[in-house]
Amino acid sequence: MSARDWSRLLLLGALWGGSFFIGRIAVSEIAPLALVFYRVSIAALALHLWLRIRGLSFAPVLARPAGFLGLALLNNVIPFSLIFAGQTEIGAGIASIFYATTPLWTIFVATMLAKDERLSVAALSGIVLGVAGAAVLIGPGLLSNLEGPLWAKLAVIGASISYAFGVVLARRFRAIGAEVIATGQLTVSSLLMLPVVAIFCGPQDIIPTSGTTWASIAVLGLFCTALAFILYFGLIASAGATNASLVTLLVPVSATLLGALFLGERLRMFELAGMVLIMSSLIVIDGRALRRATGGRDIRRMTAAQAARRWPHAASDI
Repeated sequence: MSARDWSRLLLLGALWGGSFFIGRIAVSEIAPLALVFYRVSIAALALHLWLRIRGLSFAPVLARPAGFLGLALLNNVIPFSLIFAGQTEIGAGIASIFYATTPLWTIFVATMLAKDERLSVAALSGIVLGVAGAAVLIGPGLLSNLEGPLWAKLAVIGASISYAFGVVLARRFRAIGAEVIATGQLTVSSLLMLPVVAIFCGPQDIIPTSGTTWASIAVLGLFCTALAFILYFGLIASAGATNASLVTLLVPVSATLLGALFLGERLRMFELAGMVLIMSSLIVIDGRALRRATGGRDIRRMTAAQAARRWPHAASDI
């Protein structure tokens, strides 16, 4: 990935880490389904305004209704509902670890469905190292959080699998700008969630009374959703599905740092160790630092082997 892709990935990790942090606050006062509706509808309205300011057309969305229905279900409606429902019973820490398995699911889905998303040993090793780092980062608190109900844990894992299919599907929309894709996806998500909330939520479940909750909902919609999905679809277009899914490895780091910054929580040694493991996993996946350290010998050996397979007669003549 390029330096621009890595900067997008880091910013996206901070935003989605914040969504776990903020969602835990909001879901204590309103129903998870209502929070999903607020999140996607606020984001959709903001993005429609953004398209108008930028002079961008919404027509590509109208031309592909089935595709955007799939994006809305896989990237918003299903995972948001499952994550917020799971967070009513388990903490943000354990939820973020299950969420961090998304790149593993993405590798399997992309390998099956996308011919140009090839599995490499370095990528798989780095992702496993990153998930391990997420578990270390949560530390001793992980064991106590494991006592939550099984359905809540499976809900967050289900969200990760949904994201894996969603990120692979999003590759088919790369010819459309990231802002238009995000607007289309979130608009369809809002239309889907409106009748769901009307049927399954009462007035007491959808109208928060505290200003803190309303502020959390606004931040969740504008920054953790509208801005985040513009970054996300731009990253998919430039770096591919598996690389874009690496953002989930950064979510536990972001959530922990936000707790230290805004709640005065002290960073402990195991948390720092987990962050080091996660950052190391990204270095392994990127590979450039390791190639520089070895003087590029791995690249030369790989290139020679590929040349021998492609031109066997030429190799035998040398």
